Amino acid sequence: MGKFVITVRKNGEFQFNLKASNGQVILSSEGYTTKTACLNGVESVRKNSQDPAKFEVKVAKNGKPFFNLKASNGQVIGASQMYASEETLKKGVASVAKNAPEAPVVEEI
Repeated sequence: MGKFVITVRKNGEFQFNLKASNGQVILSSEGYTTKTACLNGVESVRKNSQDPAKFEVKVAKNGKPFFNLKASNGQVIGASQMYASEETLKKGVASVAKNAPEAPVVEEI
């Protein structure tokens, strides 16, 4: 089972990473000013990861695909790593959808 790992950045902001069962980061959040806001972001990922329309596929300047997970208001709540191919990106989306709903939250603060 995957897990959400909450950490504090050097600038004091909170962030979460959704990690797959193998420990690989499959989704990273932006920075949040409070832990409560960060936890709200986790809940938003849990909810929105179940809607395929909320995953927006993009291509980086280096040509590698990645995806953003968006909330109902269109705001990005998490971004993936860069993938080698469209096929591996699809596996990443599936992994987020599978892991996010039941993933426990672990604080590494």
